[in-house]
Amino acid sequence: MANGSSGFVFGLTAAAVATVGLLGYQASASVPADLGRPHASASPSAAAKAPRDKKNPTALPGNSGTGERVVYSLDDDRVWLVDARNRATRTFAVTPGSVDPVPGAYPVTSRSNTITGTDGTPIEHVVRFADVDGVAVGFSAAVKEAKSAPDPGVRTGGIRESREDGDAMWAFATIGANVVVIR
Repeated sequence: MANGSSGFVFGLTAAAVATVGLLGYQASASVPADLGRPHASASPSAAAKAPRDKKNPTALPGNSGTGERVVYSLDDDRVWLVDARNRATRTFAVTPGSVDPVPGAYPVTSRSNTITGTDGTPIEHVVRFADVDGVAVGFSAAVKEAKSAPDPGVRTGGIRESREDGDAMWAFATIGANVVVIR
């Protein structure tokens, strides 16, 4: 009887775990990606060069959207992490890959803690937000170097940042967070 009881308990436990997993999946599928997160919006002129403060080149560019967001300047190779009150809480220089996203607003679509980049470099804190002709575009930090440039001979959308800046991006840009790409 002891063997029959343990099999019965195992079956009940397996069924309970499967049910909880199914209910968790159904609940996560019905929650909007932006629940509890202020919406960012790119201005209609986001494709044009956003105005800069000539006295302070690291100041958040004008016309770079509103609300909590990551702002990435293609022309300046710079990122701003912007809070819900439209204040840049952090800014840093980045090294772009060979593939650039089109200016506009994008949600963060996926993240990876540690992987190998398309150029073979071990990277961490990958935050992806766009796809250009089958090339994933996102922010990442090289594990061994302070901020390495991606291999120019490889089509890569990796926007490299220092490990310290990568940690800040990882904490800030969760799934669904807004990334505004400007010129």
